[in-house]
Amino acid sequence: MTDGKQTTAFLSRVPLFRGLERRQLERLGEKLYARTYVAGEAIVTQGTGGEGLFLLVSGGADVVRERADGERVVVNTVGPTDFFGELALLDGGLRTASVVATEDTECLALTRWDFLAILKEDVDMAVAILQELAKRFRRALDVL
Repeated sequence: MTDGKQTTAFLSRVPLFRGLERRQLERLGEKLYARTYVAGEAIVTQGTGGEGLFLLVSGGADVVRERADGERVVVNTVGPTDFFGELALLDGGLRTASVVATEDTECLALTRWDFLAILKEDVDMAVAILQELAKRFRRALDVL
């Protein structure tokens, strides 16, 4: 993303930030940093520390979960405006899956500490994001 307007417009299309006001999107946009990955490169690795959220700007990736028996299963495929790492935003725990770029991929990343600092300043944003996360978890449970 080359400027704040592009970043804000992109964020408004990300499901997690649906319903946020422009000023809130702009505030989030100030804290994002760009990362690029080549096809086959791990964006995050299951079992490692998780310190943030990733938003896919372009490209694509597979979300891969390694089971206790060592079998690797693709549990989701993500593309532009999809996101992952939301659990790391909330608890800073270990990654529950690996995410591997399936093509050259550009992401925007948001660290946990920046996210929490923003939420402490804007309770309305916190409520809106938590409601969207709850919807996402419910949809995931419906699939199981």
